[in-house]
Amino acid sequence: MLDNNEVINTYDDVILNNNLLFKKEINTEMLNNMNNETLYYECYNKVLKYIDKKIRSEKEISNYIDKIGSNYKCEIIEKLKEINLINDENYAKAYISDKIYLSTDGPIKIKQDLLKYDIDESIIEESISKIDYNIVYEKCKKLIIKKIKANTKYSSYMLNQKIISDLLNKGYELSMIKSILEDNTIKNDNIIEKEYKKLYSKLNKKYEGEELYSKIRMKLYQKGFSNEEIIEYTKTVD
Repeated sequence: MLDNNEVINTYDDVILNNNLLFKKEINTEMLNNMNNETLYYECYNKVLKYIDKKIRSEKEISNYIDKIGSNYKCEIIEKLKEINLINDENYAKAYISDKIYLSTDGPIKIKQDLLKYDIDESIIEESISKIDYNIVYEKCKKLIIKKIKANTKYSSYMLNQKIISDLLNKGYELSMIKSILEDNTIKNDNIIEKEYKKLYSKLNKKYEGEELYSKIRMKLYQKGFSNEEIIEYTKTVD
């Protein structure tokens, strides 16, 4: 408390830095210095709480300081780097590990996401290169097999294209996707049979004979079934 009964709320570090445990007199210069240090530690402690929730990149911390407003961003960031609380290399490793084991994302998407955090590309490349290929392959395979088993409406061709598109968007290599698809044949006999019967039931009221079958084949083709699939199946019903 000052002589004018004003109470100063500050931090232990400010008290120690200014030797206030032993000084009884505070001049204007010291008071200004204390106020500035208090503002610094106020922001610094908020950042520590922000970091304590989970590991953060330098960009995230910089954006957070901008959000709460402080003139000490550079000083705080440098201090956090000194004590290794900002370390983009560690951040990249932790981020990649979480995404590999706790998400369906592939390496390409993981890299793209890390670049959005302004992580140096060389750091990302080095960390990505250490990912176990077999783990990524098995993740990709599991996703593909799940999509094949869940297929209830797509032709082999359409499902194949959809799987490739979906897995590319998730960040997997095209060569890996195609390799897995080659080893896991997409069977859709039931799907083409269901579509054929629905079309037959609908079109036989208007057409008959070769015209009917021609219309059915055309509709099947429009739904994404290949000529080979259509010809092979219609042989069993014509």
